[in-house]
Amino acid sequence: MTALQESVVGTGAETAAHQKDIKNRSNTRDDFDDSTTETIDKDSNEARQAQSTSGASKWILQLPESIPDIPHYVILPVLYLLLVLTAVAFPRVFTHQDPIATDLLQVNRPPSAQHWAGTDYLGRDLFTRIVYGARYSIGIGLAVVAISLVFGILLGVLAGAANSRLIDAVVMRGIDALSSFPAVLLALVIVGLTGSGIPNLIAALGIGGIAGFARMIRAETKRVVLSEYVEQSRTFGVGRATIMIRHVIPNSLGVVPYMATMGVGGAIMGVSGLSFLGIGPQAPTPEWGSILSESRDYLRTAWWTGVIPGVVLVLTIISFTVIGRAWQSSFERRNV
Repeated sequence: MTALQESVVGTGAETAAHQKDIKNRSNTRDDFDDSTTETIDKDSNEARQAQSTSGASKWILQLPESIPDIPHYVILPVLYLLLVLTAVAFPRVFTHQDPIATDLLQVNRPPSAQHWAGTDYLGRDLFTRIVYGARYSIGIGLAVVAISLVFGILLGVLAGAANSRLIDAVVMRGIDALSSFPAVLLALVIVGLTGSGIPNLIAALGIGGIAGFARMIRAETKRVVLSEYVEQSRTFGVGRATIMIRHVIPNSLGVVPYMATMGVGGAIMGVSGLSFLGIGPQAPTPEWGSILSESRDYLRTAWWTGVIPGVVLVLTIISFTVIGRAWQSSFERRNV
């Protein structure tokens, strides 16, 4: 065999080996593509199956992420206040009896299936009086906070946003003079001058609560006025009125929700205290403070007439205070 023939034979062998290698690679690639396709199809089927089986409950899995970080100790006060506010709005849901109807045959009866909280010295159902009394105590408390809040915001924003030191000094000296008297003592003086009754009681306690709201709103207004974004707005030529409406007032009122919530608890305590002294709603109005006042002479023989309304009153005040404190902590964390 000549050298040329040997060269041709060798080249043919190399070509055959090369073609065999290409064929093996092609087969391997086809097997890989087939397995990849099967894997993709399997994953797609599982995804579709998971989507179809969990589509109805997908929002349940995402629900914990959408719920804010609420302290656990706030849950019970919130539920309790929802129950109390339901009694304020719909007292017939809890009882169908008349809160002022007397029954001398049922005087000072202890709690029972017929009278859940017992009866008082006139045979009136105590549970019914407590349910209807929530409307007076909480309603008056909300009205008191509304008056304090409106005038507190006006005075606080005026003192905090005023360019004049004279205006700030005059407003703050007036607030200092107002806060020098205890709220209940000031209310007693005002009611003594104007007379008893629910409107006078609301006005008296509302005036006594102005100072606390005004101080807090003034401090927040000062903080916002001196903030960087307000300074930048002035630098860009934004008008004072626009800055006040868009920036100062909205950002100064962030403390209002938790202050108002805690204020309602304090107002309810003030209303009940004055009613206990005979200055608030008069008998037979079923207000919590007046119910406690009427039970004083019967605590040894009918303890439930004072203990049960007192527990309801204390739990209501504590619930408003706890929720307000939790709200305050959340607000302060966001502003750190």
